[in-house]
Amino acid sequence: MSADSPLVLVVEDEPDLADLYATWLRDEYRVRVAYGGREALEQLDDEVDIALLDRRMPDLSGDEALEAIRERGVDCRVAMVTAVEPDFDILEMGFDDYLVKPVSREALKETVENLLLRNTYDEGIQELFSLASKKALLESEKDPVSLENNEEYQELSERVAELRSQLDETLTQFGDEDDFTAVYRDIGADAGPDDDTSA
Repeated sequence: MSADSPLVLVVEDEPDLADLYATWLRDEYRVRVAYGGREALEQLDDEVDIALLDRRMPDLSGDEALEAIRERGVDCRVAMVTAVEPDFDILEMGFDDYLVKPVSREALKETVENLLLRNTYDEGIQELFSLASKKALLESEKDPVSLENNEEYQELSERVAELRSQLDETLTQFGDEDDFTAVYRDIGADAGPDDDTSA
């Protein structure tokens, strides 16, 4: 494994599961494993490109670990990989993606690939990916009435539409680059029925 390979930090308090995720990723990436939130923060440095965080851990929750990562200013993408069903509390969280267990090998690897791809884009595009991911997640878990009655969700929808509009010109400059087009197509698929996905 090359020293230039991306580094993934797997944070999971169930050792068998943590080791399984690491095994799935080791053929393509350098991997560090932390069996708890505090251990994750000890292993966290500027080399880490992706952190995969469980939310429910006894010593330090994934939510708290995520806050600490963002407070430290470590420039890595973070995916929550958890059995905790998403609720409106995710709107305040600074993650980039969210996977609900059980997670397949393919889903885990695809998430890491997409997060690495996002690292190559500017902050505005990264924010759009992150917010569109939260929007799609909530739309898959909540009924339309709950969404319509939640002020934070409405603000999120407005922000996604605003970012799409602002970034439309930037996105068209990428033309037919396969990787980017595929990921941006995912953002369009995340849009709700009231959204204009032509942006």
